[in-house]
Formats: sequence, C-alpha cells, structure tokens
Amino acid sequence: SFKMGKDIYLKQSSQLGNHERPQVAILDFGSQYSHLIARRVRELHVYCELYSCLVTRAELEKHEINAIILSGGPSSVYEENAPHVSPDVWALTQERGIPVLGICYGMQELAHVFGGTVAPGLHHEYGKAMVNRVDGCNSPLLEGLPSQFQMWMSHGDKLHAVPEGFKAVGSTTNAQYVCIENADTKMWGLQFHPEVTHSPMGPTILKNFVIHIAGAKPDWVMTDYANEFMQDVREKVGPNGHVIGAVSGGVDSTVAAVLMTRAIGDRFHAIMVDNGCLRKDEAKNVLKRMREDCGVNLRCVDASDLFLDKLRGVIDPEEKRKIIGTTFIEVFAKEAMRIEEESGPCDYLLQGTLYPDVIESISYKGPSATIKTHHNVGGLPATMKLKLLEPLRELFKDEVRELGIALGIDEASVWRHPFPGPGLAIRILGEVTRERVEILQQADAIVIEELVKSGHYRKIGQAFVVLLPVKSVGVMGDGRTYENVASVRCVETTDYMTADFYHLPYEIMGIMSSRVINEVRGINRLCYDISSKPPATIEWE
Repeated sequence: SFKMGKDIYLKQSSQLGNHERPQVAILDFGSQYSHLIARRVRELHVYCELYSCLVTRAELEKHEINAIILSGGPSSVYEENAPHVSPDVWALTQERGIPVLGICYGMQELAHVFGGTVAPGLHHEYGKAMVNRVDGCNSPLLEGLPSQFQMWMSHGDKLHAVPEGFKAVGSTTNAQYVCIENADTKMWGLQFHPEVTHSPMGPTILKNFVIHIAGAKPDWVMTDYANEFMQDVREKVGPNGHVIGAVSGGVDSTVAAVLMTRAIGDRFHAIMVDNGCLRKDEAKNVLKRMREDCGVNLRCVDASDLFLDKLRGVIDPEEKRKIIGTTFIEVFAKEAMRIEEESGPCDYLLQGTLYPDVIESISYKGPSATIKTHHNVGGLPATMKLKLLEPLRELFKDEVRELGIALGIDEASVWRHPFPGPGLAIRILGEVTRERVEILQQADAIVIEELVKSGHYRKIGQAFVVLLPVKSVGVMGDGRTYENVASVRCVETTDYMTADFYHLPYEIMGIMSSRVINEVRGINRLCYDISSKPPATIEWE
C-alpha cells in the first residue's frame, strides 16, 4: 500500500507497452464510469489508455499523447487525502500544449489546481439535468449542441468560482458552472458525465474534444491491430518458437486462437479440455469450427469421466469451481508436456485477457488500496515457466467481436454468449451427475435454438437454463409425475456489471416450455427468472 503525499506517484500504467501509437490518456480517479470514458473514445476509432491518476510524468512521456481526460471520482478535492495529478504532469500538459478535459471530479481538480473555488453544493445532484448554454457561447466543445440539452449528473460538491482565465459556457438551475473553458490553455471542464448512456448528446461532446479540439486521428481499426499483433508475435516467438493455449469455444479464446494461427501457423497448439459439463455437442462443434473452418491446430482432451468422478457428492458451488479449476490445470499441463515431447519446447502461453481485467488492476482505489498487476494465468503450475502472450489485452468485448469479424470468423461464433469456465456444473444446483448434465444439455439446447429461431438471441447478453435441486408434481397422460424443475435465465446487458432480465414474449416462453417438458425426460416444470443484477447475479451459483 502507499501513502498519499506530494512525492509519491506511481510508475503504474496498463503495461500495454505500445509506445508508438498516438493515444488519449484517461487519468482515473476511481469513478465507476472510467471504463465507459475509454469505451466512448474507442467508439470514435481513437486509441486511448487508462492510467491511475497518480501516474508519473516519466510514464506519460513515453507515449505520444494527443489529449488527457480526467475522470470522475468519489473524493472531494479539498479533503486532506484526496488524489491529485502530479505537478510534473500538469507541467507536461502545458509544455506540450496537450488539451485537457476534466469530468466531474476531474473538473474540480482543474479548478482546484488553477485557483477556482470548490465547495459542497446546497443540494446533491444525481440523475438527469438540463444544461443551458451560456448566451452567445461559441465553445468548440459544445459545437452542434442545442441551447439546452440533457446530461447525467452525479455530484455533491460544485464549483463556486472559476479559476482565472476560465469562463462558464454551460449551467443548470442548481449550478452556475457545469461547463467551463480556458481556450488559451486548452482546458475544459464538465460537471456532468458525457460518457454514460443517460447523456444522449455526450458522444458529440467527446467527439468535439477528442477529434476536433485535440486533433486525434480516427484510425484505430481492427484489421491494422491484427496485422500489428501478428508482426509483433512473429518477432517475439521467432521462426521456430512454439505457443500453447487453452480454447473453450467462446469468442475471446476463438479470436485469440485464430489470430495466433494466422501469425505462426501450426506452431500454435490449442488445447480444449472437455470437462463433462459443456453444452450439448460442444466439443464436437468447436473441433469442427476451429479445425476445419479456422485452420487452428487444435486437440481435444476428453476428461469428462475424471471431472465427473471428482464432482460426485459435491454440492457447494465454490468447491465445484475449485475442483474444476485444479483438475483443468492438471489435464492442461499433462497435455502441454505431451505436445513438448512431440514438437519441442513451448515457451509461450496464449491467454485471452481483456482490457477490463487490466483496468481492474490499475484503476485508482483510494489511499489504502494496494495495486495488483493482473496476471490471471488460471494458476498454471510455476514449473511450466511460460511467458504470456495476451493479444486481446488492449480490447473491450465489442472490439474483440469487431476483430473476429475482421479476421473472417463466422458471425455465429463471434456473437456467442459468454459461458462460465466451470460450465454446466454451476448451472446444476446441487450434485452434478452425468444424468443431470444430460438433462440440462437437452433443455439448454432447446432454449438456445428457440432464441436463435425467433431472432432474440442477438439482443440478449446471456441466456441459459438452470436445473434446480427441487422436484415438483405434474401430470402426463393419465399418470402423475414427480420430476425436476428448471429455470430459464435471459439477461440484457452491455458490460455484465449490471443486467436486467430480458422481456421475452410470452409466446416464445410458451414454445420453450412445451418443447422442454415434452422432449426432455426428467423435467416437468419450467420457470422464467425475473431478477435483475444487482441484487441477483447473472449466474445462479
């Protein structure tokens, strides 16, 4: 952990290591919306990276920075332990003439540093607010916006006086200074959050700042990214090096595997482990798709008996996860050794880490937080001594899909819903047995088939069936039945951090219900889960 003090700034960045590519730097003060700022900038086809607000000048100087955006945050700028940008970083922005945009806490930081007054407001403002442009305002930041527009507010403090050289260009009924500018020093501040979906004109403001004011080029495209990575990996691995990686059939591992195959061909060895808890025919379908359609050098290890034996009698979900995790590592390591015997040493491990994982490890978490680096190798044994290759480390999920399409991977694979590592084991509440897996596989396949057929699959973030450890009475033909209850879970989400249950039409539910109950022996009642996250999670275990 570190103490907040004048001289203690972190050398921490996202370790992405690409210093040539021009970028917008986002300095994170701990806002829950920081990753959204990055998403919005990327949507403009401009490359950006997120840094802790305590980043050093030396770290930023390694990069060609077009603009700096200061995020929101939960602190108050005038408090003793509040985070502040290093004076050296401010000096860098002025020496290089780098435009700065402060959002919420970021605007208060601007005002605090340059001599304005920030203090608590009389009212907390949270929610939608109408922002009025100041009469005669021709700020380039508000170019193309009407005289009044809706934005999302979330703040307690407010600006009571602007620093010298700044002027107000936008206000609300509650706050006089919600949008300020100093065109001479290229500094702008917003009290509202343009990055959230509740601010419909927000993208226009960000585009005005990033492209029109800062002059960033919208040239961040996935085909270039793919070519850049392939070139990079060929140099790193060399003409004879080998790489191994686990493939699950999900979009991340599929895209990473295809990218690696394009770069080094059969010297990339993909391993798929069938843990007995995959979807119906999953191993067969992934082998066909990856080997035949994408040309990936893939082998599948059927370890279903081993996994199901170890899961016998286990009910606790955490215990299930642990057993599946450690068994996966054993099986993967054994197969990797077999590959090394056949092909020679493998020095590199391919992993599908995404940018949100990286952000989680570098974002500012307050004075008491320890900063951890994100190397989630799934706990592979240290004896394997592998160097990591993470081609998706700089990408958000939607960019991974874009990259998949640019690589020519079929749309069905690119738009697949996420599937948990432990698979159906955590969708079977209670004990996992081969019989229960088969019941769930059949029900799940029917539900997914109906969602695809009715055109709802693509609108849903995740859809699956859960098999409950509960039996209920039913009637079939002339007899009574006493069988299992299952529940369908469909959610709408963009980031998987929050989710609403999907409003599936009744007639589709009706088709699913009659098909599952008629076609799957062992289920006589189907429910639909209508909980949102929070408070419920997406998965049941």
